[in-house]
Formats: sequence, structure tokens, C-alpha cells
Amino acid sequence: MHSSKAQTPPHISGFNYVRPLGSGGFARVYQYEQDMPRRVVAVKVLKDDVADENGRAAFEAEADAMARLSSHPSIVSIYTASVSSDGHPFIAMEYCPESFRTGSKGAVVPLADVLDAGVRLAGALETAHQSGVLHRDIKPSNVLRATTDRPLLADFGIVSLRGQMRGEYTDRAMSLPWAAPEVVTGSTSGTVASEVWALGATLYTFAAGQPPFGRATKKGTDRELIGRIERAKYVPVPGAQGYEAFDSVMARALAKDPAQRFTSMHELGITMQQLQRHYGLDVTPLDVVKSTWVTPAVTMQGVRGPQVSTVQQGGRAAKRAALANDASRRTRTRVGTTSSGNSALKPALIGAGAAAVVLAAGAGIMAMMGAL
Repeated sequence: MHSSKAQTPPHISGFNYVRPLGSGGFARVYQYEQDMPRRVVAVKVLKDDVADENGRAAFEAEADAMARLSSHPSIVSIYTASVSSDGHPFIAMEYCPESFRTGSKGAVVPLADVLDAGVRLAGALETAHQSGVLHRDIKPSNVLRATTDRPLLADFGIVSLRGQMRGEYTDRAMSLPWAAPEVVTGSTSGTVASEVWALGATLYTFAAGQPPFGRATKKGTDRELIGRIERAKYVPVPGAQGYEAFDSVMARALAKDPAQRFTSMHELGITMQQLQRHYGLDVTPLDVVKSTWVTPAVTMQGVRGPQVSTVQQGGRAAKRAALANDASRRTRTRVGTTSSGNSALKPALIGAGAAAVVLAAGAGIMAMMGAL
């Protein structure tokens, strides 16, 4: 169990502390104001009691994953990541005023908003999966609401990069009410199929106001909740009218057998678009960033930390400079050759001109003598 002792907000050059925003198992989140460019940001700071080498490695993996994927319009943008002057690892990212559920003031989210969020989040996760990234902690509190009112996926804190998890904390972290049966039983730490389940459970929670298999009650235990998740007996959204088509999609996403679920987030997103058409709603674009535009993952052992930037010797700038020099040399060579040729011809041309003048003068004299 993690310590709950107070932690002073870190001193970060170029940022001014404003107020606390929240706290999780491994990190605290604060609101700061960046000096240049001037903007409000959220700063996630690793807790002191997990800031060992393993915790630092997992934290850096989260920063790397978010930076690689933040070009997607439904993933929180990361601005910078480093270590503060007093030694605290931090990530500065896009500030979101509230979570997606908070915006509905704890009530159920309208179906139109649930389907819109479903398509957007499916596109974000399909982008991550095609890039070799598993989120591994999809849940309602990790879906934030941007200042434009659209949902954003956040918190890649227990991310897996191409199946390689960094940090000892990542293999045991999960959010129980939204975790798939194979995850809660320890059969796997995360797959595309388990992420489909987690997104389905999250969307169900938005629509129903409660997780699909309930929560652990005060009198109950986590074991009872795990038992309900393992049985995976789907219960339609309670009290909802006309949700049969939505329930059918959710039942497939939450199937006990991973092979019976949607095969990818792309397939789930397309199905959510079909639901939008079924209900007569505007169809949300399914945005998927091509994996070729995502920075490749770099697997590293241990803590990387801040580094002094260096210019690659054989980089693109050096190659462009070399090409420019070659072009300049070729141009000078052509000019020199042309100049040399002209120099050789010039005396001959002068001589020929002089000879022509002499002949013309001679011809004129002879003509005059003939006339006399």
C-alpha cells in the first residue's frame, strides 16, 4: 500500500505552481502555469515512495508513449518531461478541466455522447495498438474532457511497449471493475482483447452510471467482484429504453471468451458508428494515425533521465550540406571549363580578325592602284 504523506509540489523552471488537481496510486497531479509560451498545464509528478529505479523506468515509459501518440486528437498532448530542480520526475501535459463523467455531474451520460466517445476512444486505442502500445488501464477516470468538450484518453502509467513492460509496478497494476477476466485471474497482463473489454466496460459505465459487474461493496470483498467478472454474465443497461442495439454491442465487447470479442479497436469503432446511424445520430469520424507517422519505440533498460542533446554526425542536416557542397563544386567545374575553352579560342579569333583587316586593306590599295 502506498504512503499518503503530503508531498510538496516540485520547483520546475519555467512553471509556476497553482493548485493540486488529484492523486493516484503512483503520482500526483498539479495545475501549473507555464511562463513561455503562457498557458495552463497539468503536471504529473511521481510520488516519492515509488521514485526508485523501477518506478522511474515506468514513469519514463509513460512519457515516451504519450509523446509518441499525442498527435492523435483524442489523446492528451504532452508538452515536456524531465526532473525538477529538487529531484522529482514530472510530465507536463495538456490541462483538462474535468473527467468525462464529472461533466455529467455523476449522472448517466446521454447515449449520443457515449457513442461519440466510443468512436473517438476506439480510434485513439487503435492508433496505440498499431504502434505497439497497450494502455492497460482504460477506465472512466482516465477519460478526460478537453476544453473543447471532447473526450481525451489519458494516463498511460502502466503502459506496455510491444509487450515489454518497464518497472516492477506495472505487472500488478489494474483497475478491477473494468479489467477483463483473463487480467484479474493473472492469465495475462494485457492484450488487444482485454483492452476491448476495458473500453466496453468504460462505455457501459458511462451509459449506466455503474460498472457492468458492480463494485466491491463495503460488506463484500474484491473476491466477490472478481467472481462476477470471471462469470461475465452480461446485464443490460438498467432502466434504459431502446438500448437493445447498444446492449448487443456491449455484450460482445464484454464476452467472457476473448475470441468472441471484437478483433480490434477499429472493428469496435466501426460498429459504434453503425450504432450512431441506427439511432439517427451524426457519425463521428474514426481517426487513426498511421503507424508510419508515429515515432518508433526505443527499448531501454533502467532509467534514462534528462540528457544533453547532441547532433547526430550522419544526420539529415549533414547530408543536405554535403549535397549542397557537391552541387556547388559541380557548378564551379562547369564554369571553369567554359572559361578555359573561351580563353583558348580568344587568341585565334583575334588573329583571324586581324588577318581579315589586313586583307581588306590590301584589297583596297590594289583597287586604288588599278584605278590610277
